[in-house]
Amino acid sequence: QVQLVESGGRLVQAGGSLRLSCAASARTFSPWVMGWFRQTPGKEREFVALIKWTVGGTYYADSVKGRFTISRDNAKNTMYLQMNDLKPEETAVYYCAAASFWTTNHVNYNYWGRGTQVTVSS
Repeated sequence: QVQLVESGGRLVQAGGSLRLSCAASARTFSPWVMGWFRQTPGKEREFVALIKWTVGGTYYADSVKGRFTISRDNAKNTMYLQMNDLKPEETAVYYCAAASFWTTNHVNYNYWGRGTQVTVSS
């Protein structure tokens, strides 16, 4: 069983930066991709970024390109999301997830963390 635990969310001012972490615990962990999603109350979970776990290829939502960077440390089974120039509308619960194929659709992700709250004040 794979467990994913996010951390790093907090209150930050607009224009500020945060780094989120997602630690995976499992005897063996080798997903095809890992992704970051975010969600606000009443809205559908939104794709943010993904990374191919073994080779490190990445893909971003247009809204975060150039500001967010996804990375991973395979040895630590940990994924990161560096977020720069944050905007108030990016206030959300951020989730990490794992999938067995390349996909930006949250319904295709098999494992999820519980999320970490990011609040961006104006």
